Amino acid sequence: MRTDDLAASPARRGVKVLRLFSRLNVGGPSVHVILLTAGLKDRGYETRLVIGQESPREGNLFDLARRKGVAWMAMPGLGRAVQPWDDLRALVGLFRLMRRYRPDIVHTHTAKAGVLGRLAARAAGVPVVVHTFHGHVLRGYFGALTTAFYRALERRLASLSDVVIAVSDAVKSDLVALGVAGDAKIRVIPLGLDLEPLTAALARGSLREEAGVARGAPLVGIVGRLAPIKDVESFLRAAAEVVEALPAARFAVVGDGAERALLEDECRRLGLAARVHFHGWRRDMAEVYGDLDVVVNCSRNEGTPVALIEALAAARPVVATRVGGTPDLLGDGRRGLLVPAGDPSALAAAILETLRSPGPAAARAREGQAYVLVHHSARRLLDDVDALYRELLSHRAAAA
Repeated sequence: MRTDDLAASPARRGVKVLRLFSRLNVGGPSVHVILLTAGLKDRGYETRLVIGQESPREGNLFDLARRKGVAWMAMPGLGRAVQPWDDLRALVGLFRLMRRYRPDIVHTHTAKAGVLGRLAARAAGVPVVVHTFHGHVLRGYFGALTTAFYRALERRLASLSDVVIAVSDAVKSDLVALGVAGDAKIRVIPLGLDLEPLTAALARGSLREEAGVARGAPLVGIVGRLAPIKDVESFLRAAAEVVEALPAARFAVVGDGAERALLEDECRRLGLAARVHFHGWRRDMAEVYGDLDVVVNCSRNEGTPVALIEALAAARPVVATRVGGTPDLLGDGRRGLLVPAGDPSALAAAILETLRSPGPAAARAREGQAYVLVHHSARRLLDDVDALYRELLSHRAAAA
């Protein structure tokens, strides 16, 4: 055990961090924020976490935050939706909070918190301002005029930031290409997660029993929010093609969201009602991954998909679309099969190849497990962010 795990370094003790986040909905960024808040406390930082409100059916991770000893302050205007009056009130509230709390560092996560938090931080004279892009909405989300506005806004906000963090090399390259900030201002700090519980022998049967799936039937799953950007419709269309070639195959949708009713209708239209089960949100992710033979991510855009990191930690074969930070995570195909986004037939072919060639699939999964345990651990995340904070505070002190 290292010395700074036993006692906080004097360089960190008493450093105040105000962490701003849109909402503690079920998803990777929320886990990332919770682990950062809890872990940096053990290293001597005093962190105050401020969050907005999650949308209906998104679920939340309040239970995880409580288990990790993380308290939070609610500020509804930080939520995802753009509501000018509420946003203005939140901006004023953040400014007042910063003037009272006097943080040494303001660290924002996600778009809305990043806009309001960075404006308030600079107005309040906060010494160090950092923003993390867990992905971005600067391509493929909105129309041309809205996208141009958000790109211009992010360029201005980057100029107000001491450092911009990207969660993968691909996200950084995208931000540089879009002109958000120069290469030197953007640091790559990959997601870090508590992966050790997934590395043990995982129990099988819970997910299958809930859906009435036979023990020997191939079970293919997708885990995450049921939102348009996740393109679960392509997963269902791929499932229809897989069933034609492999009638015993069954499919699990683990998650919830605004598109659930539409996707359930699509499932019935495709004749898959008896083969696809919608499980909703599950807390027992070790049991979920223990039951899945293949884990799929078919998003149209991603930062770094947490479900794939978790699946690889559990040594599960994965198939994913070649978007965002996913190719980096999967070693450009060495740790999981990659397909184009929006192509159900290519997705179906990759799922079938994975099921029909278990030896190569298992070898990719083992390589993936070794990779994520080194590159996506919570310890590595804390080391990286701790080092960055100390560097920025040191530069600020030298300049002063």
